[in-house]
Amino acid sequence: MSGRLIVQEVSPRDGLQIEPVWVPTDDKVKLIDGLSGAGFTRIEAGSFVSPKAIPALRDGAEVFSRIRRAPGVIYVALIPNLKGAQRALDAQADELNLVLSASHAHNRANMGMTVEDSLAAFDSIVALAADRSDVSLNGTVATAFGCPFQGSIDEDRVLSLVERYLALGITGITLADTTGMANPRQVARLVGKVLERVSPQALTLHFHNTRGLGLANVLAAYDVGARRFDAALGGLGGCPFAPGASGNICTEDLVNMCDEMGIETGIDLPLLIELSRGLPQLLGHETAGQVAKAGRNCDLHPIPA
Repeated sequence: MSGRLIVQEVSPRDGLQIEPVWVPTDDKVKLIDGLSGAGFTRIEAGSFVSPKAIPALRDGAEVFSRIRRAPGVIYVALIPNLKGAQRALDAQADELNLVLSASHAHNRANMGMTVEDSLAAFDSIVALAADRSDVSLNGTVATAFGCPFQGSIDEDRVLSLVERYLALGITGITLADTTGMANPRQVARLVGKVLERVSPQALTLHFHNTRGLGLANVLAAYDVGARRFDAALGGLGGCPFAPGASGNICTEDLVNMCDEMGIETGIDLPLLIELSRGLPQLLGHETAGQVAKAGRNCDLHPIPA
C-alpha cells in the first residue's frame, strides 16, 4: 500500500451532536485546539443547524470565533440550508458541508423535505458562495450504503446524486454510511465507480462502526484508491435521526492501524490517545475507542514476577 491517508476529524460536530450532556463552549474550543495541534489538515468544527434540532451545537458561531486556527488546517461547518450557510460564512468557515440522503425516507426524517427539495435549496447556497474563493463546498450523500428505513440503496441512485452535486458546481463529495450498513466488497465496488467521476483528493468516506466493519471498510476503500476518511475521537457520534446509528470509526484506532501498516497520516498518535482518554471525564461515560484503552503495540509491559 502507498499514498497518504487523510483523516478529517469530525468529533466536534458529528461526535458531540447526540451527547445527552451539554459540552461547554470552552471545552469544545479546547478540544478543537488540541486536535489542531495533532497534525490534522481538516476538522469539522461544528454545524449551523437549528438550535431546536441540534441543541448540543447551538454555540457553533462562538466556537468558530474562538478557536485558534492552525496554518494549513481547513475548518469545516455542516449546514442544512441557506440561512445556515450565511451564518457559517459569517463565522469564517473554510468549507461548507451540504447533506442530503440517497434514501427518500431518511431525507424526510433528517432534513424535513424531499431529496429534490434539498437539491433545489443547494442551488441557492452555491450562488451565495460563488464569489468566495476562500470557501469550498462539499456535498454529502447520506445513507449511501443502506438506509435503516428503506434497506438497500441502488448504486445508480448514489452515482446520480454525485453527478447532481458536480453539476451544481460542488467539487467535494462524501459518501456516508450513516448507520454502519456497508460491507467491504460493497464499499470497494461503489467507491471504484465514484472515483471514475471524482478524484481521490475530492472524495471523502464517512463510515460508522455500528456493526464492527468500520476499519475493514476503510481498507476496502483505500485499496481501490480512496484517500480521505472521516473519523471521530473515541469513536463518538451518530445520527439523531437514524435508529441504531452508533459511533463513527474511531480516529485513534484508525491512525494506529495506519501506523502499524506503514500508511502515512501525519497525525500524532500519542497525542490523540491523550485527548481520547480525557473524553470520559468530559462526557460522563466511556467511549468506544480500543487503542486508548489497550495502548499501542509498542507500549510494552513488565514481565510478571
